[in-house]
Amino acid sequence: MHAKQFTRGMRVGVPICLGYLAVSFTLGITAKNAGLSAFQATLTSFLVNASAGQYAAFTLIASQGGYLEMALLTLVTNARYLLMSCSLSQKLSPQTRLWQRCTVGFAVTDEMFGMAIAEPEDLSPFYYFGMMTVAMPGWALGTFLGTSVGNILPANVVSALSVGLYGMFLAVIIPAARKSKVILGVVAVSMGVSLLLASIPLFAQLAEGTRIILITVGISAGAALLFPVKEEKEASHGA
Repeated sequence: MHAKQFTRGMRVGVPICLGYLAVSFTLGITAKNAGLSAFQATLTSFLVNASAGQYAAFTLIASQGGYLEMALLTLVTNARYLLMSCSLSQKLSPQTRLWQRCTVGFAVTDEMFGMAIAEPEDLSPFYYFGMMTVAMPGWALGTFLGTSVGNILPANVVSALSVGLYGMFLAVIIPAARKSKVILGVVAVSMGVSLLLASIPLFAQLAEGTRIILITVGISAGAALLFPVKEEKEASHGA
């Protein structure tokens, strides 16, 4: 059973890997411009797995920022993963071991979280491990290529690569939105609110990760209050 789940996760990880390969290519260019070597940038992608956090760190390195400033900036930028981790902890079976939970927590990304949370039953950690095995090397390889040869490509080609993951996000939300009008409404409201907050000066100054947290907590709480999920009634015991 573990091998079957792992293999299934690897298959799901292939399109994630391809998307990561394209997007992290542009991240590698940012790392090179900040003065990092290909080895340093690639190691960062193996250890962090967060595009916004890495981009913020590389930008701060380029401006010769301090370690404390970098740590705080990365914490704020990546804070949304705390919410995702809490959600995944409820999705995992109670029998999941601590080392398995820690391994899953090491590689919580938007895309793998989306695929994991879409599982109809309890999440198998081996399914997640399969995704990690394929997706994480793609992220690191893209960073390496971007650092090594990124500046050779035309700017318009590099810009086009940065939209590679949006198609995968659509593939995650569209099937669920077609099945549920509530989910469709929540997705539409989320997009509208995100656009609105990005145009309001007070919120536009916040880090993107902070805005995502505000939107996620606010809309999910509202949806939970207005459209609670009906739990199945427990089977009655013998008469």
